[in-house]
Amino acid sequence: MRSNSIAVIGGGPAGLMAAETLAAANVRVDLYDAMPSVGRKFLLAGRGGLNLTHGEPQPAFLSRYREHAPWVASWLADFGPQALRDWAQGLGVDTFVGTSGRVFPATMKAAPLLRAWLHRLRGQGVRIHARHRWTGWDESGQLRFSTPAGEARVGADAVILALGGGSWSRLGSDGAWVPILAEKGVDVAPLRPANCGFLADWSAHFQERYAGEPLKSVAAGVPGTAPPGTDTNAPFQRGEIMLTRDGLEGGLVYALSSGLREALDQAGQAVLTIDLLPDRDAGWVAGQVLYPRGAKSWSSHLRSRLNLHGAKAGLLRECLGREDYADPARLAAAIKRLPVRLTGMRPMDEAISTAGGVRPQAMDERLMLLARPGVFCAGEMLDWDAPTGGYLLTACFAGGRAAAKGALAWLN
Repeated sequence: MRSNSIAVIGGGPAGLMAAETLAAANVRVDLYDAMPSVGRKFLLAGRGGLNLTHGEPQPAFLSRYREHAPWVASWLADFGPQALRDWAQGLGVDTFVGTSGRVFPATMKAAPLLRAWLHRLRGQGVRIHARHRWTGWDESGQLRFSTPAGEARVGADAVILALGGGSWSRLGSDGAWVPILAEKGVDVAPLRPANCGFLADWSAHFQERYAGEPLKSVAAGVPGTAPPGTDTNAPFQRGEIMLTRDGLEGGLVYALSSGLREALDQAGQAVLTIDLLPDRDAGWVAGQVLYPRGAKSWSSHLRSRLNLHGAKAGLLRECLGREDYADPARLAAAIKRLPVRLTGMRPMDEAISTAGGVRPQAMDERLMLLARPGVFCAGEMLDWDAPTGGYLLTACFAGGRAAAKGALAWLN
C-alpha cells in the first residue's frame, strides 16, 4: 500500500530519475510538466548523438565541476557514470565508450532510451500530467498549476522541483521558477549562460571569409585559471572551435565557458589563448618560422613550413597586429599562444545550459530547501555547471536520485 504522495515538477532527466527512485520505494508519484510531453530538451540534446556520460577516471571526472565538485560528488557517489551505464543497460540500451572517452547509447539516439524509461515509469505507477505549468503555492500550501482546463491545486506530502535552468525556453526550460522561489526567501544565484558561444569584434573581411569555418585539432585555455602552483599549460584542453560571424562556438569553447564568463564579469572582456599547432612544440615552430623564406610571402611560408593555412592562418592574421605578424619571434610565439579577445556571450536562451540557480547554502544535505521544508530541488536549477561531454547529464540523473532519497528520508 502506498501511503505517501510526492509531486515531482519537471520532466527532464532529474525529475524522471527522482520519480523512478520514489516509485521504487512504493511512494505514490505524480509528475507534472509544462510541456505537452516530457523529456523534450533531453530528446533534442540527443538528436546528433546522445552523450550520456564520460568514461574518464573519477578524479578527472569530478574536476569538471570545478568549485562545485564536492557538492556534486556527494550525488555521484551513489549514482556515478558506471551506475548510469548499468541503469541504461537495465532498460535494454547498450552503451559504448567513444574514442574521446564519451559514452553513447549503441543507437546514438535519446528516443529509444526515453521510450523504454517512460514505459517502466508507467509500469511503476507514476502518473504523468502534461501541460501543467507550476505557478507556486496557494495560501494553504497547495501547489498551483496552470492547465488547459484552468487552474489546478494539488496537495502532496513532499515536492521535488526539477525545473531546469533558463536556456532553451521553447522546450520548457525558461527559469520562470526563479521569482517564485526568491519570493519565498530562497537564495538563488542569477542564471547565466553556460556552454555557450562568445562574441568577438571580427573585421568585415574575416567575417565574410571565415564565418562557419572550423578550427580543427587546436588547444585552448583561459589565462589565470590554472590551479596555483601548476604549470601554465595545465588549463589547455584540446578540441575544435567553430568560427562564427560574431565570435566563437564549439565544444572546446563550451568546455572553457566558466573561466571565460568569470573573466568577462571581472574585466568586461576575456582572452581565449589558442595553440594552433598543439602537436608541435614551441622550439620546432620557432625554427620553421625562422627558416629563410626568400621571396615567399608570410602566408606561403607558413603553409609550406608549418602546414598552417585556411581558418587557422586567417585567425592568426586577424588577431595579430601588422608589426607582430612581421616579426618572426612574435609570430612563432603567437602560433603557440594566440590571444583571442572576446567581448561578450551569446544570449542565455541560445546556451546549451545555464549556471546559477538555487545556492548550496539554501539547502540541507538532503537537497531540501531550508526556507520551505518538504520541498527538494534537483538538476540544472541548482547552482552548479559543467561542460558538455556527459557531465551535465550525469549530474542531473544523480541529483534527481539524491533529491528523491532526501525526500524519502525526510518522510520517514
